[in-house]
Amino acid sequence: MSPSSSDRARVRALLQPGERISYLFPASMVGGPYSSSHFLFAVTDTSITVLDTGLDGRTRPNAVWRRYPRRTKLGPVDLSVIPEFQLGGRVYEVDEEYVAEIHAADAEWSADAMPPDPLPHL
Repeated sequence: MSPSSSDRARVRALLQPGERISYLFPASMVGGPYSSSHFLFAVTDTSITVLDTGLDGRTRPNAVWRRYPRRTKLGPVDLSVIPEFQLGGRVYEVDEEYVAEIHAADAEWSADAMPPDPLPHL
């Protein structure tokens, strides 16, 4: 389920001033002390912010849990059974519908996302 406009407003309130959301998706942590915990990942122009949703559902953020530099990669996404990715030494499961968002977010900062400049000397 995608975050509603009111949930997006809550996300913006938890971000740094001036940050613009590029991608926003829910994920659940696998294993560890926060096993089965739900989080929202807000990929902005300056950071990847992981927001804790507590017991209020998968899309209603309560607090910033972790913040990573924007150049941090989320992928690759393991598609073997349930799509999952690793970030900060933790594994997160994500619904299949959000895999494209993760790939798009990573492609924005990937050196090989764009073809090489054919005329670099100009």
